[in-house]
Amino acid sequence: MLPEIRASHNRHQILTVAASTYLNSAPLIWSFLHGPQREQVKLIDAVPAQCAQLLREEAVDVALIPVIEYQRIPNISLITNVCVGSKTEVRSVLLVSKQAEIEQIESVALDESSRTSAALLKIMFREFLRHEASWKSSTPDLHEMLRENDAALIIGDPAMTFPREGLHIWDMAALWQKYTGLGFVFAMWAIRNDATDRAKRVDFAAARDEGVARIDEIVDYYMTRIPLSRRELRFYLTHNIAFDLDDQMQNGLELYFQLAAKHELIDKPKEPVFFGVR
Repeated sequence: MLPEIRASHNRHQILTVAASTYLNSAPLIWSFLHGPQREQVKLIDAVPAQCAQLLREEAVDVALIPVIEYQRIPNISLITNVCVGSKTEVRSVLLVSKQAEIEQIESVALDESSRTSAALLKIMFREFLRHEASWKSSTPDLHEMLRENDAALIIGDPAMTFPREGLHIWDMAALWQKYTGLGFVFAMWAIRNDATDRAKRVDFAAARDEGVARIDEIVDYYMTRIPLSRRELRFYLTHNIAFDLDDQMQNGLELYFQLAAKHELIDKPKEPVFFGVR
């Protein structure tokens, strides 16, 4: 059930923002929860797919959305220079199978809580592996997903903590980097174009910088929620995840959009339009 909220169109009202509280987005929202910008926004906790739905329905002004949804939601812009992505292994977006070879996979259960990753996996199979599978959306229960399918795509914090024994695992950012040499962007802040005037007082890049500067506090908080060591959690936030949209990441984003259109996962790709470009 989505939160019962509606964004105000009064330009003097607080900005309503939706984002997940997955560990990978924690540095982007820490300032809005605990820092100097917490009075600037009303933050709604929702999984990535719900964030996109809330933005589409104009129930929020800004949302941290799966980037594929930028191509599907009208009248929005991306907020510049801030993302959730990876240049190496992401660790929290995984294809999991009992099959030893990825080419042996014939059926895949897709975690319904993300859409960028599902499209990325289909691109991987069609563009680079030249192999098609059957796809089924599923709740993120790995045991159930693998009971009736050769493989499962699982994302977020659950992807970091399940038992690995007897399973073969492919990291989706590492696969993308292997075939393209580029980083991959999983999520970005997107803003409704009619909310940009009110958003000018909220600095999303500064919020990111504050969150990155407070990684140790974030790790302390998530240690009680994710059964991983302090070192693993810190390494994930400082090495696995990238929060800046540099040239390598932006080139990866644009190639992803092009391949998504080529394989009919979206219509003709629209060029990224950025709010907050200086």
